Amino acid sequence: MVGIIGYGAYVPRHRIRVEEIAKVWGADAPSYKRGLMLEEKTVPAPDQDTITISVEATKNALKRANINPAEIGCVYIGSESHPYAVKPSGTTLAEVIGATPDVHCADFEFACKAGSEGMFVAYGLVKAGLVKYGLAVGADTSQGAPGDALEYAAAAGGAAFLFGTERVIATIDETFSYMTDTPDFWRREYQHYPQHAGRFTGDPSYFKHVTGSANGIMEKAGMTPQDFNYVICHQPNGKFPQRVGKMLGFTREQIEPGWLSPILGNTYSGSSPMGLASTLDIAKPGDRILMVSYGSGSGSDSFVLTVTDQIDQVRDLAPHVRAQLAANKNYIDYGTYAKFRHKILKAE
Repeated sequence: MVGIIGYGAYVPRHRIRVEEIAKVWGADAPSYKRGLMLEEKTVPAPDQDTITISVEATKNALKRANINPAEIGCVYIGSESHPYAVKPSGTTLAEVIGATPDVHCADFEFACKAGSEGMFVAYGLVKAGLVKYGLAVGADTSQGAPGDALEYAAAAGGAAFLFGTERVIATIDETFSYMTDTPDFWRREYQHYPQHAGRFTGDPSYFKHVTGSANGIMEKAGMTPQDFNYVICHQPNGKFPQRVGKMLGFTREQIEPGWLSPILGNTYSGSSPMGLASTLDIAKPGDRILMVSYGSGSGSDSFVLTVTDQIDQVRDLAPHVRAQLAANKNYIDYGTYAKFRHKILKAE
């Protein structure tokens, strides 16, 4: 039995409301709130980045797994906002948690599905018997150009998952990936902000790949939406995961436990992993979960999971995702947000 033995998430405390962004650019805040179903988003502090978020999320995962970090055989961070262009993020994480120098370490990138990529590989290495424990993190401090539609959703956060064969809290029953060369979103070298193809990022990109991956894994597993208790899809905004869930035949009740984007924003590589963490916070033994990631460029990874009795032993050993979202909020204005995100620089 191979699956998740520990999970954890981290949510930055700083937030900015949609109205605060809209008033600076003369935009219609109600239209963004209705159209994209967004209320507010997280903002990383100046001393927070993908590495620090990964460290905090992993510490929470280790609390639930209760393993010796020296036995972790691989460490993977998936992100599209690694703080260094040339220097791995994972080596810092590995040293902080106490992994040994012979750990296999790599950084993953594939737009917003980099986190699920790491999960796919870490799970596969454990299943193959090449490592005892595998660690995968999806985390981002995502970017959006000033005044761009992305700015209303691009947020910060992450989730970490430890895979193993003992004291498994959720088995991985099936995996599936679906990918095409669909260029809906990109950022060239030396450019600070990504560009996107507007509405093209919807039907030909997000919806095609999420439905392709979800339908593929359900066919592979011989399952239907009615066989699942919960579904998590990538959340670029509040509207897309609700729409695609209904397209696939899932109900609002199956979607809502992992639906975080209205009050979290889009954490890019951390989006669907954080939704999975939130769902595990409330799932019961025997529950079936479907997670479908999405990354522009474009591709989706899917996982079928079954929750075990072990979940009740570890669930409350680390902070729940929604508890972090609700607690210790610090709302900031656009000027502070711009300073934190280096949209404005102090003159030398």
